[in-house]
Amino acid sequence: MQLLLIVLNKVEKLDELLEKFMENGFSGATIINSTGMISKLAKKMESYPIIGSLRYMIDLDREENKTIFMALKDEQVDPVKRIVRQVIGDLSKPNTAVLFTLPILTAEGIELEK
Repeated sequence: MQLLLIVLNKVEKLDELLEKFMENGFSGATIINSTGMISKLAKKMESYPIIGSLRYMIDLDREENKTIFMALKDEQVDPVKRIVRQVIGDLSKPNTAVLFTLPILTAEGIELEK
């Protein structure tokens, strides 16, 4: 079992992404508002010279990201990742999303789809 985390910068794609998950039988995601460190520090750029050079990579008008958590069976991870790339696009591009997984060693209170 794995915990898939998506930090979604393209927040306008959230509904479409969740709909695609549901259409493909994936539910049980938790969504929280989040803010990246660079975005937060960008408001005080003159105090952090290195951040000025990163300004072109971040959307200073975006207040928050959406972070999506999903507990998945190992075999569900690749299909969910494909859906994310289908909806969001190339994740190597700036201001799209960050996606990673972590192993879940134990879990209680969740029931994964068969």
